[in-house]
Amino acid sequence: MIYVKDIMSSRVRTIPASAKVFDAAREMKKWKIGSLVILGPKTPVGIITEGDVSKCVANGLDPRSTPVLFHRKKLIAVEPGERIEIAARLMATAGIKKLPVMEGNKLVGMITQTDIVNTSFALVTSLKEMVQARYRPPDFEM
Repeated sequence: MIYVKDIMSSRVRTIPASAKVFDAAREMKKWKIGSLVILGPKTPVGIITEGDVSKCVANGLDPRSTPVLFHRKKLIAVEPGERIEIAARLMATAGIKKLPVMEGNKLVGMITQTDIVNTSFALVTSLKEMVQARYRPPDFEM
């Protein structure tokens, strides 16, 4: 069984809730990442993605004055001890691609659809190799 903690990234970039969308865009570019977890005074309160930055601009909002929480939705997160199948189902149901990993109120990682797909692909490839190694075609000598 594979758990979220087995494949999550523990280096998660964050941005304060007081920041503007422009600041988030600059940070994402700087770190070459697609999202930042938004931190409130004590706990994470949201996530901002590249898509959110695009929506801000497309909606005619000024990224230099628009707060990162302009689109505030309830933060959806998962625990590190959860199975990846549950995380994948949660992402699919919520229509999201990135999922913060929380232990209580503490941010401990991030898991993405790409992480899950890569892990699943590696698992399927390993199983295929195991089956091929054990299977020997019958000898058809006549």
